[in-house]
Order: sequence, then structure tokens, then C-alpha cells
Amino acid sequence: MVAGFHLIWTAYGWWLPNDPRGSSSTEIRVERIAELGELHTGRKPIQPPRVELRRFYAQARQVLKHPLLMFSDEAIKCIGAGFARVVAERKYTCYACAVMPDHVHVLIRKHRDHAETMIANLQQGSRDLLIADGWRLATHPVWGGPGWKVFLYDRDDFVRIIDYIWQNPIKIGRPPQTWSFVKPYDGWLPGRYV
Repeated sequence: MVAGFHLIWTAYGWWLPNDPRGSSSTEIRVERIAELGELHTGRKPIQPPRVELRRFYAQARQVLKHPLLMFSDEAIKCIGAGFARVVAERKYTCYACAVMPDHVHVLIRKHRDHAETMIANLQQGSRDLLIADGWRLATHPVWGGPGWKVFLYDRDDFVRIIDYIWQNPIKIGRPPQTWSFVKPYDGWLPGRYV
């Protein structure tokens, strides 16, 4: 039985269907983007070098409808404040969150809302606050789409993903993130081998 969700989504333009790392897309709907290269469905087992990725996104900047923006430290705090409001209002139990300059990871316990609804609520709440606080224009998309979910079934899944999310900012040389809406995991699930 599903006990929780690892929710992931990107900022506008930061994970295109033909991203050299691979993607979950099955088609490219925008001709200008299709010209950047072929579709790569699924995450590639061998990831491309950073120079190739930088080259791809330099070309993407030229064809995207809106500027390709990253989140500043201040915008990241604003996104976290938006998430805090949604988590409190919807009564989500959140065990981990990392807001990166170009994407988000959140671990939320199973809830009456479906995973897709949780992503939509978090995206809308953070988008509204980013616009209200002046970090984004209302005419510029904040998020790059509906994101995706990974099902979590037991304590081992939760512990592994909490660590993965915690390490995400550290891997790129940023400090760990601490959010008021993130609760310490209390081990409420049995482990896989119990």
C-alpha cells in the first residue's frame, strides 16, 4: 500500500522533453523546442557531461517563449513560505523538502488529496506568493508542468528519500535547508524486512 509520495517538479523551462539527461515526456509539442534535438524518454543511465547540458540550455534560452529563470535565495525562501501556507491549510504531513534553483523535491505522507492535487496546490500557493512578493511577473510561468510522483511504501523508502532530499542542496554546494513545515520522520511505518 502506498504510504507517501516523493513529489518532484521543475521551474519553467528547466527540464524539456529532449533534455540530454532524459525525461518522462513521450512527445515534443512545441516545434521550436523539437529543433533542439530528439526526444529522450526515460532517464539516461549514463548522464551527459555538464558542458553538454549547459550547451543545450543555452540553445533553449533562444527558443523558449519566456526567459529561463532560476530561483534566487530570496525567491527560494518565498517558495518555502508558500509551501508552509499550503501544508498548514491542507493539513499535509511533510517529511522533507528541498527547493533548488531550478526544481523542487517534497516528501509528503499519503493524504486525502491525490499526489497530483498536492503538487498543484503547492505550485499554486508558491506561484501566488512569488508574484505577490515581486519575484515573478504574473505573465511569466513559474513551474514547468505538473511534475511527477514516486510512490513510497515503507520505512526504508521514507528514510532513503528523506536523505536524498536533504542531500540535494549539499550536492551543489549550498547549505542544507530547514523548513518550519517539515516534520521529523517518526518511523511510523514498518521496515521492508520486518
